[in-house]
Amino acid sequence: MADLAKYQQSLEKFQTSYLKEAVKEPVNFWGLAGFAVAAAYTGSVVPLLIALIAEIAYIVIVPNLPFYRDMVQKRERDRMFQLAKSNREKLIKTFTPREREAVEYLRWLKEKIQDNYKKFTGAASLPQNLRALDQRWEDFVDLLDVYRRRKQHLKSINRQAVHNQLSQAYRAAESAGSDEKTKRIQQTNVEILKRRIASFDEIERSVKLVEGQLQSIENFFSYLNDEIVTMSTPEKFSLLDFEQLSDSIAMTKQMLDATADSVGQLDAYNREMGNYQLLPEGNR
Repeated sequence: MADLAKYQQSLEKFQTSYLKEAVKEPVNFWGLAGFAVAAAYTGSVVPLLIALIAEIAYIVIVPNLPFYRDMVQKRERDRMFQLAKSNREKLIKTFTPREREAVEYLRWLKEKIQDNYKKFTGAASLPQNLRALDQRWEDFVDLLDVYRRRKQHLKSINRQAVHNQLSQAYRAAESAGSDEKTKRIQQTNVEILKRRIASFDEIERSVKLVEGQLQSIENFFSYLNDEIVTMSTPEKFSLLDFEQLSDSIAMTKQMLDATADSVGQLDAYNREMGNYQLLPEGNR
């Protein structure tokens, strides 16, 4: 009974994705092809029976092997990395010439910093924090994309239309008198429009925050380049603090996520209410 329970537990942990990967492996394909050729050559079904037994054993054993799962996970991580890299390069191509110039300059500076580190310190490899400059450059690209879209969002908002609707909602609520149903509807509309107006200021603050974050990344890269030129040993480089920049980027991203949720909810409400003139052009 204990063995049966253990076997059932093992089956529950079995993941279909590993099975699919195992079936698609070239070794499995060519192995089956070999048995098929043998069956055709000998005119016997014995090779096919052996192939069936071998395939059952293969799909039961191989997908559950730890080393195979590690290999599949590594392969998937590499695939996702290459996909993200490709998507980021496609994103950069949508930037304006001035934005692309900023991105490419920072890419060049990143590579220069890493090359100079090896050149001036004589180190054979880069330290972890300096390898993390690749991630900081990616953060710059992602934040620049958010920055440009937020600015466009602000430009597309018709603030005066929102203020006019708020004034109308106030007057409608006041003139409703004893009609509680109409008053409640207009009061709800008033609250939504007030939140919409408040979101304008929130978006403006987020744009200024991202702008400052982009400048801090650029300045940090320039600072590193200056420091490495005068650095004589790898130990001195380890004294430089990367954590503050990483923490501030993480904080900025969290704030942007929160703002995106708020703005998205208000846009959805205006879309449902038919207030299309209050929506950004791309979301109508």
